[in-house]
Amino acid sequence: MTPENQAKYDAKWKRIRDAIALTEPDRIPITPSPAIFPYLNYGYTVAEVIYDTSLEKARDAYSRYLLEFDPDNATVIGNYAGEGPLMELQEPTTMRWAGMPGNVIPENSIQQYVEFPMLLDDEFDEFFNDRVTWEFRKNLPRSSDVLKPLERFAVPRGIRGLAAEISRPDTRKMIETLWKIDEGYAEYQKKANAVNKSFEELGYPIIRGGGAGVPFDGYSDFLRGTILSLEDLYVRPDEVRRYIDATFEQTIAAIKASKGRNDGTQVFMALHKGMDGFMSDEHYREYYWDHLQKIICAIIEANKIPYIFTEGKYNSRLDCLKEVPEGKVLYHFEEVDMVEAKKKLGGIACISGGFPNYLLNYGTRQEVVDECKRLIDACAPGGGYIFETAYGMDYAKRENVEAMFETVHTYGKRQ
Repeated sequence: MTPENQAKYDAKWKRIRDAIALTEPDRIPITPSPAIFPYLNYGYTVAEVIYDTSLEKARDAYSRYLLEFDPDNATVIGNYAGEGPLMELQEPTTMRWAGMPGNVIPENSIQQYVEFPMLLDDEFDEFFNDRVTWEFRKNLPRSSDVLKPLERFAVPRGIRGLAAEISRPDTRKMIETLWKIDEGYAEYQKKANAVNKSFEELGYPIIRGGGAGVPFDGYSDFLRGTILSLEDLYVRPDEVRRYIDATFEQTIAAIKASKGRNDGTQVFMALHKGMDGFMSDEHYREYYWDHLQKIICAIIEANKIPYIFTEGKYNSRLDCLKEVPEGKVLYHFEEVDMVEAKKKLGGIACISGGFPNYLLNYGTRQEVVDECKRLIDACAPGGGYIFETAYGMDYAKRENVEAMFETVHTYGKRQ
């Protein structure tokens, strides 16, 4: 890294850290998620980026985005750039991506997830009493067509029986495919690491250093699906509590073990099922916030910064979000009353987000400028504010993205 880029890198990191620590930086940090916007803005389709295994198209688009718009951070290569052939090998049942065989979704669509229950109503006893068998014969085959042979996998007695079981033609083929997937991702990760490093060399810090999840989200996302998981709060609350308590202990152990690695970086947590209206206030505290609050504190104790991405409306949850150590947490909001969020969380936690993406997609330049100024006026005084869009910029109009960055870079300077 050149001395000039190192100075830029250090200034951007300090700006972000100052905001999280609830002090006023030299300028409001601007760290929106670019998502697929760079690909589209610089003439690539999402499909061709996903199938460019060299990662050069993704590297080119993201590098140009950084140098042209000058955000205060870089993001790692994402949105499945370069993973198309590897995704085909995996044959996932829960995901669709641009460029996949059959062109199931448009070539410029972001990835689409297909939700259905993995854990069925009559499988709870098996799930809790013989989890390994359930994972092998139910969960894994339901999540990937390449793992279908596991449906018939019977744990044999003795080495000869095991040899016969794994030597079936369909099992052999599955194992060979798994080898290819593992080798492919090892090579992919080397390329991705090099690309990510190149972004930092340009003077843009990658501030994310890991991820975590709320146990109830795992129950809902990966086992029961949205509708059944919410029904289960009434129909089988004991089973819900049994799963989320066990998962919570595993999560805390993993966070504690991470201490000393990536210290000072942000641990990303997307809150999928905690939004307004999904749960009563009582259920939110019992099944969601109880674990989330303790996970936030564990991340802080591990010398990292919790980045809490609240999906959907979160107005009714603000009083819970106050119950964290001061100056240690970053809350991102998709849809919330940002004035009220600042009122309740100011002096406690840094806030970000809240800028409506529809203005970037469909609004005028002046509407974008006006909304940027409104948010800055409401949220910046006293520190503890980072400018971000509600979610990834994706299909934003270029002229509106320019207006957003220009406004924050100028109007957001400390007077």
